[in-house]
Amino acid sequence: MKYDVIIVGAGVGGLYCAMNLPKTLKVLVVCKGEPWECNTFYAQGGISISTDKEDVQSHIEDTLGAGSFTNNPSSVEYLCKSSLGVIEDLEKIGLRVDRDEAGRVLYAKEGGHQKARIVHFDGDGSGRYLHTHLITHLHHLLWKQSSVVDLLIDNGRCYGVSLESRGEIHRIYAKYVVLASGGVGGLYRYHTNASTISGEIHGMILEHHGRLQDMEMMQFHPTAFIQASSARKPLISEAVRGEGGKIVDSKGRRFLFDYDARGELAPRDIVSRGIFNYTMKNNEKAFLDLSSFTQESFSKRFPNIYHSLTSHRLKVPEDKIPISPAFHYSMGGIEVDESGRVIGIDHLYALGECANNGVHGANRLASNSLLEGIVYGKRVAEEILAQDFGGESRQIFPELREKLILENDHRLKEFLRGIMWEKVGILRTSEGLNSALGGIEAMLQSNIGRMLKLRLLCAKEIILQALQRKQSLGAHYITDDV
Repeated sequence: MKYDVIIVGAGVGGLYCAMNLPKTLKVLVVCKGEPWECNTFYAQGGISISTDKEDVQSHIEDTLGAGSFTNNPSSVEYLCKSSLGVIEDLEKIGLRVDRDEAGRVLYAKEGGHQKARIVHFDGDGSGRYLHTHLITHLHHLLWKQSSVVDLLIDNGRCYGVSLESRGEIHRIYAKYVVLASGGVGGLYRYHTNASTISGEIHGMILEHHGRLQDMEMMQFHPTAFIQASSARKPLISEAVRGEGGKIVDSKGRRFLFDYDARGELAPRDIVSRGIFNYTMKNNEKAFLDLSSFTQESFSKRFPNIYHSLTSHRLKVPEDKIPISPAFHYSMGGIEVDESGRVIGIDHLYALGECANNGVHGANRLASNSLLEGIVYGKRVAEEILAQDFGGESRQIFPELREKLILENDHRLKEFLRGIMWEKVGILRTSEGLNSALGGIEAMLQSNIGRMLKLRLLCAKEIILQALQRKQSLGAHYITDDV
């Protein structure tokens, strides 16, 4: 099986890249589960957009500030300037952002932004609405329930992927491969990510001597609803706080002002650490107070969150909502250049959360993730279209002989999630990181399947990079230096 382009992942980045590749090319999109089981589908807040040319500089400043000024300034400038054309591009393909009765774009404000600049669709259903539209209008072949189990790389060039589908492994060749596989949420006990997100592609990059960058920078969303029984905790959008939601303790005290003058609207890393520190130190619990809303106003603006909360028998807005931080987003990822090319491996691109192009620095600004998927999905497609599609690959790769999954892997995956949550989470110590490293090394030496090994390689790299950074910065908060 040979294609011009294989795209791994069916979130916003992969689908928008596919949308910008013409039907004249033979393109295959693959996703591990059902296409909607991706982080894009669960995204609530919307897309961060510079409201006009004058706002670009402010958007850049907010992005750099949230990232502790460790971002790649050139990438940030490209992202924010490119955002000016996003509304027009989306409306060309039939996606109309929410507007008021007079036709004016409705902008929301979120933490870390100086002004309201978040556009949304269907209230708080932005990700689902966006994803549904893109998947409905996909004009290339989609393989679902198909897991990439290896990248076909030889002498620094990618020739395709090995894919497990319906119990069989296929070697599929392509002139160019795009990785848009998402982050690493499945490595953590509590997270807001889709069940398909587990860092396995990151492990493959390490196997093939590629590099991961900024992997110590793991963002935790401040407000996940903790009464859900699943590992994936439903998040409560930052926009809820931007429009009046307050974080309080059991006595109703807004304690976050003890940590930052912006209170609930400080960047995510500050809010998450504040909640974690305050509740641990004071043996307290944290809640989201929605009393500034009426039932009608909340259910109209945030219909999906309203449905999620009321399905758990909560009265909204009367009840205080029990919340906790949960792993949300990896700023680190596969090292790529500003065009999305994977450093050191030809004919391979990466974009979105699995990639690190320097946009987010040490902490992602709220709602810049969907924007990144759209902007870089289009950019990578344009880069590929500028390349040569001539010639055929003559490489032949041997069959994969490793067992993908062994009987004990499930138990060890749960053990790994516990290690990462407790020792490589919101607050870290050198002792805890070294202990986590020892546990992962021991698992790597045991009898395990290939897919667990890939997760462990990714987790090990996160810990190694966290140990290298001796002082706190952005989302990496190590208590040894305080």
